[in-house]
Amino acid sequence: MADRSRSLGRPFWTFWTAAALANLGDGIRVAAFPLLAAALSDDPVAVAAVAAAQFLPWLVTGLLAGALADRRAARALIVAADAGRVVVLAAVAVAVATGVASVALVVAAAFLLGVGETLRDTAAQTAIPRLVDDAQLERANGRLVAGEIVGNEFVGPPVGAMLFVVGAALPFAINGASLALAVMLVLSLPLSLARPGPARSGADADGRSAAADPARRGALAGLRWLARQPVLRTLVVVGAAVAAADSAWFAIFVLYARQSLGLGAFGFGLLLATGAAGGLAGSLVADRLIGRFRHRPVLAWSMAVTAGTPALLAVAPHRIAAVAVVVTTSASFAVLNVVALSIRQRLVPGDLLGRVVAASRMLSYGCAALGALAGGALAAGLGMRAPFLFSATVAVAATAAWCVASRPTAPGGPA
Repeated sequence: MADRSRSLGRPFWTFWTAAALANLGDGIRVAAFPLLAAALSDDPVAVAAVAAAQFLPWLVTGLLAGALADRRAARALIVAADAGRVVVLAAVAVAVATGVASVALVVAAAFLLGVGETLRDTAAQTAIPRLVDDAQLERANGRLVAGEIVGNEFVGPPVGAMLFVVGAALPFAINGASLALAVMLVLSLPLSLARPGPARSGADADGRSAAADPARRGALAGLRWLARQPVLRTLVVVGAAVAAADSAWFAIFVLYARQSLGLGAFGFGLLLATGAAGGLAGSLVADRLIGRFRHRPVLAWSMAVTAGTPALLAVAPHRIAAVAVVVTTSASFAVLNVVALSIRQRLVPGDLLGRVVAASRMLSYGCAALGALAGGALAAGLGMRAPFLFSATVAVAATAAWCVASRPTAPGGPA
């Protein structure tokens, strides 16, 4: 349980500040990249390619990032990833300012920045157990998720849009500056993050270590280890299913908001900002929920609420219902993320944590992409309500699967 009587400590808050600066930059880029793509081309395929290029690295380089995170020092990896992204952003800013930017250059830059993000985010997950006590993992992860939501959803996008209006190169320059500050903060972190090796013992419950078990070597070791762990394997699978369900309805939500709710661009943006408030609240109370109800039931409820609540919009297409859905699902999804992160950090051997985190995220992002495509197909073939009902169906299946796999008699299950 989270120890609320003790401070998380100066090293953690230094790390948090660096992560917040990186997330602020990511949020600025969320708005700036599509605006730049649309300014360079009115081809929907070209604009969509820029968005896809930012997520593709998790499928292409995610496992490699996990292997590096387990073999190299977290501090060095985070610094290298962010420094590399500073160089790419500087190149984009110069290209835009001099008028030589093209869609192809923006797609390439988006992909390279995504590669850096996979490396940074994976290494960051292996760093948390070194910065706080085991009893403080939920609280620390909750604060990190809160900072991510503020930077990526609250502050970053509107700032990015305003900077783009002032000057198209400005958001990329500011993004690079924020990452440069983050690099300096990370360099001031304790030497424990400058040494490679697991944050805690690399041995499983059966005493095996990476040196003694050939199956725990290589980039695919995270997937192989998950395949032998029924509870964590189920957590990853049902988490990916929930991500797919969430993407299915959210992919067509902008059309639903326009056609069924009568919302324009400003109203839709306001609706999303309201949802971000729910996510922020969920991330801040997650550790208290776990302290009171334990991990297993909190996970079950967060899965059911995240994927099940959108069904309300299939039967009640009203603005009030939409507000309730985006706030509730954002809050429950934030809780789900905090609990899943904390369980992985506790149960995965330290020498495999990076690869398991990368494998989990690769599956989650892949299923989210498939879910978005499925949502579009369902809406086109069966009507706008179909993705919301699909999400509810997944909610029932995923929650039931988790409750069965994590029942107290299951070996290695969370409390």
